[in-house]
Amino acid sequence: MSAALTVEGLRVIYDGHHALKGVTLEVRQGESYGLVGESGSGKSTLLRAIAGLAPVAEGQIAVGGERLGARRDKAFYRKVQMVFQDPYGSLHPRQTVDRLLLEPLAIHGFADIEARIVRALDEVGLGAGFRFRYSHQLSGGQRQRVAIARALILEPSVLLLDEPTSALDASVQAEVLNLLEQVRGDRGLTFLMVSHDLAIVTHMCERLMVMQGGEEVERLSADDLAAQHVTRDYTRNLLTASAGFVRRA
Repeated sequence: MSAALTVEGLRVIYDGHHALKGVTLEVRQGESYGLVGESGSGKSTLLRAIAGLAPVAEGQIAVGGERLGARRDKAFYRKVQMVFQDPYGSLHPRQTVDRLLLEPLAIHGFADIEARIVRALDEVGLGAGFRFRYSHQLSGGQRQRVAIARALILEPSVLLLDEPTSALDASVQAEVLNLLEQVRGDRGLTFLMVSHDLAIVTHMCERLMVMQGGEEVERLSADDLAAQHVTRDYTRNLLTASAGFVRRA
């Protein structure tokens, strides 16, 4: 299976701090790949570097075999979209849902805007009645559904998911995760997903990388993680510390 996303020797440095120290990663087409580790391990920095939101000091990133330059162009954002941890912070408070969804379509020159907005809201389980609401009028789960709709509306092939449910209540988390699984199956999407919750990664991802201090610790299949077939003490400690982690037989 071909690679949807490839990262080679990626280094990110902030004010002398090495946030990523030569990370290498390959995500296959249609795969859901997880990144786990404690806070400050470099998980979110890796997503932000891919999205062009963090400065790359060294290394290469390729999407669908095409290497990316220092700047991301429109073509990149047609292929790759990111869903952030905080749905309230990522949505403009003075724009209606309609405007939030219209903006990327207008930027990229889509013609059938009306039909795409209706379809996007439908796909994430929100009806047309939500179109002219503001983000403060929505629940956390509804806001994250809007954020997912905005990411999907350009029909990307890769979604970068940065703790997409960690700000939500447990019952709403399950709904949003089920939605993400549904759209991945329907659209054949590729996911690169950051989570501190090992149960979520085991449920959502086929493979994962454990990170610490900006580096890879080990790579595992989700089945290995669930069965606690791990080789590094750091990963064992994560398993012990992960609240709500359920071992699968």
